[in-house]
Amino acid sequence: MASLSFFNFLILFLSAIAVSDAGSVGINYGRVADNLPPPDKVVQLLKSQGVAKVKIFDSDSAVLTALANSGISVVVCLPNEQLASAANDQSFSDGWVQANIAKYYPATKIEAIAIGNEVIAENITDTTKFVVPAMKTIQASLVKLKLDSNIKVSSPVAISCLGNSYPASAGSFKTNQVQSTIIPMLDFLRETGSYLMVNVYPFFAYKDNSKTISLDYSLFKDNPGVVDSGNGLRYKSLFEAQVDAVYAAMSALTYDDLKLVVTETGWPSAGDAAEVGASQDNAAAYNGNLVRRVLTGNGTPLRPNDPLNVYIFALFNENQKPGPTSERNYGLFYPNEQRVYNIPLSQKGLNGNQSPPASNVNQTAPVNNWGGVSKATSGQTWCMASPNAEAEELQEGLDYACGEGGADCGPIQPNGACYNPNSLVAHASYAYNSYYQKKARVSGSCFFSGTAYVSTQPPSFGNCQFPTGY
Repeated sequence: MASLSFFNFLILFLSAIAVSDAGSVGINYGRVADNLPPPDKVVQLLKSQGVAKVKIFDSDSAVLTALANSGISVVVCLPNEQLASAANDQSFSDGWVQANIAKYYPATKIEAIAIGNEVIAENITDTTKFVVPAMKTIQASLVKLKLDSNIKVSSPVAISCLGNSYPASAGSFKTNQVQSTIIPMLDFLRETGSYLMVNVYPFFAYKDNSKTISLDYSLFKDNPGVVDSGNGLRYKSLFEAQVDAVYAAMSALTYDDLKLVVTETGWPSAGDAAEVGASQDNAAAYNGNLVRRVLTGNGTPLRPNDPLNVYIFALFNENQKPGPTSERNYGLFYPNEQRVYNIPLSQKGLNGNQSPPASNVNQTAPVNNWGGVSKATSGQTWCMASPNAEAEELQEGLDYACGEGGADCGPIQPNGACYNPNSLVAHASYAYNSYYQKKARVSGSCFFSGTAYVSTQPPSFGNCQFPTGY
């Protein structure tokens, strides 16, 4: 009887271990945009999707206040431009921690502080030398306030800080940064019981090497895998290979005991012509399969017992981000809180029990002020004007589409079939979509200075049907 009890205990213990192997999925809540919902609505959206972790790129008071008592944990950031002040002045760090951490904690579940973002990357800059000293002064401030046991300090590094990443077993840091930055940072993480933050984007590797890297391998789809010639492990995804390259780089410096968290990863739903692979279907595949992989699997081939913990980039499409079109199209949601594509974001979502975003309840397509939305057509998309955009910007977009853009704007002229409702958003949507369809829905043709977004819901009003192609 005693042996049976022990056997039952062993089964329960092993089951507990299996459950603990599942990782976690968080989301980066970037705000480089002028059309996003207020923080309190964002928190409601996060909760409706079962998201329990977010990362922000500053320590915004409105955001931290909105997150209070929400149960959502948050990683805050000391911005790059403040690293020099923190590194050189302990009193600055004391004041920053008091004003941006202690003021909100513990009502707001701040779990970590990111010291800058991707300061440690491919090249050494003037700011690089401030990273570790700033980490130390911020840590000292946490110790003074007795917050150090609950709040970790780290710094998100770009995977480009690796000098070699293929095969994964040969991963190594750039030699010119090892002694000056990498080892001091890893020493700090070990001494404080923290972890390495790393940003991993298979999209960039695929974009630059699409002739040699399989798209299925990049998107977590079924594929034969790639065998690492150094250790014989078979990799079924580029993401895992990149993560293990970082682990191998740490091991090469004898920091095998350190863990890591992927603080950014994602795939854009649109991009310029040169941004191979940037599409809504690929973004949905990458992020959807990533969530399934993290929440249902173990660790990586090299670290199978270390759960994968990731933060997807990003919550919203951000219309003011500079750079190529892809930079403004990493969002899981449009600013109106509609999904860019439908994927689960939590275990509840994986089980098919996830509620729609709270703002979408009892709505069909919030940008369709005229109603009359029909069932979505599989594979078809339409370009719509954002109701949150400035009127002046919408008018500029409308004028361009109907003028130089060559859109068919006859139906939205007075007495035209699509003139009513006579609203700027409705008319701009028609013109934007006409232009988008004439351009064969090519990536980047539904942007209009950030006032437009791609919808999978076919708009219609009255007797007017939006065109689906030319």
